[in-house]
Amino acid sequence: MNSPDVTATFCATLLDEWVALGVRRAVIAPGSRSTPMALAIAANPTVSVEVFHDERSASFAALGMAKSSGVPTVLLCTSGTAAANFHPAVAEASHAEVPLLVLTADRPPELQGIGAAQTIDQRNLYGSAVRSFVDVGVPDDDDRAGWRRIARRLHAMSTGDRPGPVHMNLPFREPLLGVSGSLPERGDEPGRRNHKPVGTETLSRLVARLGNRRGVIVAGARGPTPNHLLALARRLQWPVLADPLGGCRGDSALAVRHADAWLRDPDLATRFVPEVVLRFGSVPASKVVNSWLRDSAAELTVVSDSSFLIDPDRRSSMHVVADPDALCTDLSSVVAPVDRSWSTLWETAEESARVAVAGLLDDEPRLSEPGAARTTVRELPEGSSLVVSSSMPIRDVEWYSASSAHLTVLANRGVNGIDGVVSTAVGVALSHGGPTGLLIGDVAFLHDSNGLIGLMDRRADVRIVVVDNHGGGIFSFLPQRSSLGVERFEQLFGTPHTSDVEKLAGAHGVPAVSVVSTRDLAEALALPGPRVIVVRSDRQENVAVHDAVHAAVQGALR
Repeated sequence: MNSPDVTATFCATLLDEWVALGVRRAVIAPGSRSTPMALAIAANPTVSVEVFHDERSASFAALGMAKSSGVPTVLLCTSGTAAANFHPAVAEASHAEVPLLVLTADRPPELQGIGAAQTIDQRNLYGSAVRSFVDVGVPDDDDRAGWRRIARRLHAMSTGDRPGPVHMNLPFREPLLGVSGSLPERGDEPGRRNHKPVGTETLSRLVARLGNRRGVIVAGARGPTPNHLLALARRLQWPVLADPLGGCRGDSALAVRHADAWLRDPDLATRFVPEVVLRFGSVPASKVVNSWLRDSAAELTVVSDSSFLIDPDRRSSMHVVADPDALCTDLSSVVAPVDRSWSTLWETAEESARVAVAGLLDDEPRLSEPGAARTTVRELPEGSSLVVSSSMPIRDVEWYSASSAHLTVLANRGVNGIDGVVSTAVGVALSHGGPTGLLIGDVAFLHDSNGLIGLMDRRADVRIVVVDNHGGGIFSFLPQRSSLGVERFEQLFGTPHTSDVEKLAGAHGVPAVSVVSTRDLAEALALPGPRVIVVRSDRQENVAVHDAVHAAVQGALR
């Protein structure tokens, strides 16, 4: 009743049900115990399969695929520490609300707890990071009537009110090679999740809170589409603090890109204090902007399509769970605008800031880190995706880039880690199918260099810009730099390394080049990937460049 043929049929049934629900991609880390499921995945002609040698790399690639498509990716590994290596990506998927179907093969019950090789306790391995955990036991033909139901339930949990990863543990008994028989009949497809419309009472409360008041819109990741949000901004006559991850960072005069620079000046910041803040999606990366919003005493309303409230400062007084586009449309038809002078104040400041930033960064004979970020955003082709690493790259893109409306900008900002970023970008490129840029620091690049394994054999046009400042550049902006002696700071935070990024890329067969000027970087980004482009920088000079740009913006506004 639990023969290898039954196991093969069970695995094929799971895949068949997930395909019926729209799953199209799978990532496999090789191993023996996962053989039945690996063969089922490979045998399904509808599923595109990628194999990654490193489990951590595999899991972040699956994350990138799901982040790009919005559709769950199947992720499979063998038993033991292989499964433990999925944990960082599972944690990121949980906090970033990215759907993943995580499958870990396991030893059968009789091999548990007796020192069998490659065996750990995999039950609830990822704790609260997953939306659901199920250990299906060794597949038994007597249970075939419930196989599809298990697959549907896990998919529903992964794509439900708060999307995220789910974990299925799969104990397989040897022999592992079997032949799939007829699959259980497919039942009715479960209904899709529909966003509830905003009720009349909630809409009335919002109109009363927002109408005819000085406010700002914060457009974060997973917010409305640009046309819906900008229509609401024009109706309200409010500026939009346009996080690149929110998709609203276009050329509209209301799309504010450089507020971080002038809000650093207390005297300037006092001119722009709002009465109310309407935030869609997640918070910006800028500590300056977030602190200014926190200290403004403005009423904060958060809108998201998830029931999970992102509110690290505990400032939200209203959380609306709704489809962001629908809410923007409803509000645009009824809410009253504020006096035009409010938006004019912001538009004038933003225009001055744009001119100042462009004058310093648009044509550098020797690229700075802000200039590299700005050029990368500008030069990637229309319709590209751009993955931005945590630490300084995401901040440089947020603070200094011009319009990114021609791109889809993505980042692992669920838990803001620097692990797995190369692999995430590879996954995005494989899912997206078009050009994908990656802006990453040298430490994060080294942290996930295994994402380069086999890259030249994949259909992934990924153009990797590595800002190499020989260590952890972000720490030079923190109090540790001025509070510690140089030797101790470099030991614990600067962490210089002796790795050669170009040679490391070359070891994987990936073409690599160093660039010096804005023009060099633009020319390198025009060529298809896979390729690595290295921009070398000095950490101390980088601090001075940031200070100079901020000073130029503040001077222009004064």
